[in-house]
Amino acid sequence: MGQCYYNETVGFFYNNSGKELSSHWRPKDVLVVALGLTVSVLVLLTNLLVIAAIACNRRFHQPIYYLLGNLAAADLFAGVAYLFLMFHTGPRTARLSLRTWFVRQGLLDTSLTASVATLLAIAVERHRSVMAVQLHSRLPRGRVVMLIVGVWLAALGLGLLPAHWWHCLCALDRCSRMAPLLSRSYLAAWALSSLLVFLLMVAAYARIFFYVRRRVQRMSEHVSCHPRYQETTLSLVKTLGIILGAFVVCWTPGQVVLLLDGLNCRSCNVLAVEKYFLLLAESNSLVNAAVYSCRDAEMRRTFRRLLCCLCRGRAGLESERRCASSPGGAGASTRIMLPGNGHSLMDSTL
Repeated sequence: MGQCYYNETVGFFYNNSGKELSSHWRPKDVLVVALGLTVSVLVLLTNLLVIAAIACNRRFHQPIYYLLGNLAAADLFAGVAYLFLMFHTGPRTARLSLRTWFVRQGLLDTSLTASVATLLAIAVERHRSVMAVQLHSRLPRGRVVMLIVGVWLAALGLGLLPAHWWHCLCALDRCSRMAPLLSRSYLAAWALSSLLVFLLMVAAYARIFFYVRRRVQRMSEHVSCHPRYQETTLSLVKTLGIILGAFVVCWTPGQVVLLLDGLNCRSCNVLAVEKYFLLLAESNSLVNAAVYSCRDAEMRRTFRRLLCCLCRGRAGLESERRCASSPGGAGASTRIMLPGNGHSLMDSTL
């Protein structure tokens, strides 16, 4: 085993990897921090709103919304982690201890892993619900809770591994350029695991699409060309396109540079774009609130009532609680009717 450098400074590892540490605030640093703080605040506010909506509206006290709430919690955590990064970056990085640097990195890795893993869990549960033609209100609570526990165990594992094992403090030749205290193999593994998550999401949502389209086509054969069936398929395509498109746009650039750095591509200028691609990945925590929550009509109504209550004060909040808990407080949700056993699937399950 080679020599270990536990007593060295953060600057020592940055110099070893060739990553510049500035001693003053450059325009690029100011821009990144300004954008990062803006995105972090928006992520915190939007996901707090989602969590508040799920907590206040009894219609959301169902297993599928546990996963949406867990996604909001993971994204809220990601906002906190990125906010912590913004206050410990730029010229401040050189003054960090190795412990603080690993805390900064671990918070990011844990929160982003939890967010991505929850996206996969939602895709899996939606797939199971559609294949079984099962209403989301009848999902087994125990299974959903176990999924959430599994998500956080995986996230904590990936977040804690670098500080305790998957680092390069004892093997300087394996250090990453983007994260100079981490092993390149860790970055490659993180990128490949995210790619695997994406492929599994594509497989799950593709099966959902082809299954629903086939069932809708069969129904349309018995009911002469009702336009609603074509609208159902187009709506499904739009929803799945938004879900997968948002994931690709936000995550692909960052995963590409992580993989290039993990594979030790010296000709690739990953350091020029890493901060912006990390910001783009962080913005996925903002996009998730819109893609997975705001497309639910009942969720939008709850958002409006909550925001109105904030304007009216405490008296309005009491009114909201009564309204949210009453059966008449929500309008009809769009349903996709599938033949066979007569069950309908709510939009939120797709």
